Amino acid sequence: MPDGLTPPPSLAIATDMVCHIIVKAREFDVQDVETDPDSASNAADDGAISILEEHDGDPTQAELVAFIEALDEDEQVDLVALLWLGRGDGDIEDWEDLRTQARDGRNDRTSAYLLGQPLLADHLADGLSALGLSCEDFDKDHL
Repeated sequence: MPDGLTPPPSLAIATDMVCHIIVKAREFDVQDVETDPDSASNAADDGAISILEEHDGDPTQAELVAFIEALDEDEQVDLVALLWLGRGDGDIEDWEDLRTQARDGRNDRTSAYLLGQPLLADHLADGLSALGLSCEDFDKDHL
């Protein structure tokens, strides 16, 4: 967390946008493999368990990919840097270095890279926390 004397770095991506990605990433992460692809029951009969299973054409994944791909380069760079900060690849003093590394490694596969990261939502939330930010207000307004 910032020391209180030095203001946290400003982000190119809005906190609410990161929080939206966190919520969607959590929805994506809780999915399990499809257990009964030919089920004749409906969601009400099986306790709606099928909504937690991964299906082809998953709208949660598609929405998350589209959202990340619609971000501009600076927003994508900060998103990757936040992931790295949150997973402990550096601390607040390393923020500009993390940003530089993210910019240098940037390509057209940012969404695939992010969705392939275990604990994406947790790491992004931890990255925000390290900057003194949180999704508390976003959660109140959107959940």
